[in-house]
Amino acid sequence: MPDHTRPPDKRVTIYDVAIEADVSPSTVSRAFSRPSRVNSETAERVRQVAERLGYRTNPLARTLSTARTHMIALVIADITNPVYAEIVRGAQEAATDGEYTTVLIDAQESDRRERAAIERTMPTVDGIVLASSRMSDSAIRMFAKQRPVVVLNRAIADVPCLVTDNPRGVRRAVEHLGELGHDHITYVAGPEASWPNGIRWRSLLEAGMELEIKVRQIGPFSPTIAGGERAAEELCARPATAVLAFNDQMAIGLIRGLGRRGVDIPGDVSIVGFDNIVAADLVTPGLTTVAAPLYAEGSAATRHLLTMIEGAPGHTGRPMVLPVRLVVRHSTAARRSAGRARPWVRQQPAPDPAVPAGWTRRFP
Repeated sequence: MPDHTRPPDKRVTIYDVAIEADVSPSTVSRAFSRPSRVNSETAERVRQVAERLGYRTNPLARTLSTARTHMIALVIADITNPVYAEIVRGAQEAATDGEYTTVLIDAQESDRRERAAIERTMPTVDGIVLASSRMSDSAIRMFAKQRPVVVLNRAIADVPCLVTDNPRGVRRAVEHLGELGHDHITYVAGPEASWPNGIRWRSLLEAGMELEIKVRQIGPFSPTIAGGERAAEELCARPATAVLAFNDQMAIGLIRGLGRRGVDIPGDVSIVGFDNIVAADLVTPGLTTVAAPLYAEGSAATRHLLTMIEGAPGHTGRPMVLPVRLVVRHSTAARRSAGRARPWVRQQPAPDPAVPAGWTRRFP
């Protein structure tokens, strides 16, 4: 029943609710902002009174009283890269569950853009999740001193970090290619500023040494389909029977670029990617890839960030590690025997217009 003693144009305040519910104004505030700190019966009585009086919480007043905005920033390296889709979804759902809003920042693979965007956003957010940051360790530590920060896909001392098990993923890929008879693997490198790029190459060197498989690196290339297509040109000049690409987008670009040059995938070259994005199962042939738990990455990082915002200490020291798995599809196959190999050889002129000028097939 409406309160006819109150003028119709008077806005219902927290004090009105407090008087009607017979509690203090601070109890009313906690009943809406931090209900876990209020007796359940009291909180329910406050909510019923507020609904009857038509009281609505004021987000701005809540921000001023708690010094929080209930917003967090999620910084990604490239919004066009589908690897971030599941990371963003996991982060957003975890933030929503914690009654936070996510502000998405696209760094466009630029450490300068990333830093400038964070500096502009810093006053309006309570914490930051950095996914595949291209900034220096010192810059990240500086931001971590100003706001709670969790870093994805990178290990930095004194800053909470969450990574996937890159060494295990590389090891499984190398074991798989070795079982197929490949004794040489070419790594197609991604951005030099990428921490996963460096760790994957070092892990490949270690796995190759242990399994007696020779490895080499070409690149760096842009972590995109176009970057993979450019890598295909160099791979034709330096042929390989097995390739591990920095990510799935580059692997898909390799499949397209090599296919246009008449190279059979996986007959001539077996290709393995990283991440297991949706397109890995759509490309022809289907891409064998090291699958990362992308949704879990975004969700776990955000949940940890929210606990830090609430005052819990961040998990520093060794980074939190999430498991990976190898998904085998049709882009990898047993290596052809030497007698059946079909290498690219330099020849002028090229008799087959389907392959680049200066190259041709040599069939057995």
